Amino acid sequence: MSKEEFPIEKDLPQEDQEKQAKSAEADKAGVKDDKKVKDDKEEAAKPADVELDQLKAEVAALTQKNKDLEDKYLRSQAEIQNAQRRYSKERANLVKYESQRLGKDILSSVDNLERALQVKADDEASRQLKKGIEMTLEGLVRALKDNGIEEIKADGEKFDPTLHQAVQSVPAENDDQKGHVVQVLQKGYVYKDRVLRPAMVVVAQ
Repeated sequence: MSKEEFPIEKDLPQEDQEKQAKSAEADKAGVKDDKKVKDDKEEAAKPADVELDQLKAEVAALTQKNKDLEDKYLRSQAEIQNAQRRYSKERANLVKYESQRLGKDILSSVDNLERALQVKADDEASRQLKKGIEMTLEGLVRALKDNGIEEIKADGEKFDPTLHQAVQSVPAENDDQKGHVVQVLQKGYVYKDRVLRPAMVVVAQ
């Protein structure tokens, strides 16, 4: 086909020229529209990324806060349990040793009655009085024993600093007597598993 068979733009009819121009403009507009859509997408993506970062930061902060609150809760629970255990132990001790103060107060009366019995009774009236004192003392000692208060064995026993209080020492008569109690100056008492009052003793050295 010769060159003359391919019409150039100026040889086309006016209507075809207008169509071709419009098509070119549409193509240019399409390119611009695509670029605009791409730019719009990029602009829309930027705020979305910022918002995602903010949400991640908030989630991390809330997670840490929840962790801190959980730790505080566990600590509080542990403190409450410890307080309850202490309270239960103190209450059990109060119940267990409820007669301790009363026992201490009675011991001084027991000491006085024992001293009174050391006085010699020369007549019938004195002997009757002494008999009454003995009965009173026996009643007190029995009441103490019923409430868990008993006398500490001391005379002739090996000295025990947890039970005996040495107020004096004397030379031992033999090796077997060394470190042993040779005289009790004041009786000691235990209340259940507690020393209510140590025995005041003389120890051989």
